Amino acid sequence: MDDRNNTIAGWVLGAGIVALGAGIISSEYFHAERPEKMGYPIAGVEETAGGGAAADVPIETLLASADPAAGEKAFAKCAACHSVDKGGANGVGPNLWGVVGKPHGAVAGFAYSEALKSKPGPWDWTALNDWLKSPRKYAEGTKMTFAGLSDGKDRANVIAYLNSKSDAPLPMPAAPASGEIAGDNPGGDAAKSADTGAGPDTPASGAPSVDPAAQRQFETKSDMPAVEKK
Repeated sequence: MDDRNNTIAGWVLGAGIVALGAGIISSEYFHAERPEKMGYPIAGVEETAGGGAAADVPIETLLASADPAAGEKAFAKCAACHSVDKGGANGVGPNLWGVVGKPHGAVAGFAYSEALKSKPGPWDWTALNDWLKSPRKYAEGTKMTFAGLSDGKDRANVIAYLNSKSDAPLPMPAAPASGEIAGDNPGGDAAKSADTGAGPDTPASGAPSVDPAAQRQFETKSDMPAVEKK
């Protein structure tokens, strides 16, 4: 009886050793290196340069088509702390009548934080846009707890609405040219031609001349056939 038990135990132990060895061998055989970049590409989706988020549309572009009426609706999120009527009282936040173009911390009787009072310059389009996007980033240490408006159109509409709440609203800015937005040469090829005094098909002054006979010889010997000009 003992021999039989020992035999069974031996078979069980041997099977366990075989299974363990098979697992080790298979894990080594099917081992795959961790990819440098996790995930997989999705067709039709391109990465932005540098892996960062897409650049924001300039606030001047958004303001060119901003809607004060839509801004009044968006301003409802701010109305609990701010009045915007002429002669209105300060609340949790200062009265915002005529705020566009005023210096930071200009409303009399309101206790501004040092972080906001120390900001230089007036409340221009850029300053208002940055403030509405993230008050805490714009003035670190501000007492304002509002998280901000993430949608650029909402910010533009609110700014247009605030601008309308003034005795002398400022003229809305013109949208920048497309070349200025993209950072390209605003004049493109035309500007280059103006700089050199030459058009796209005309060599600039001082450029080396081309011998027509040599050019024809080169085109004949070239691996690619010459393109016939019409």
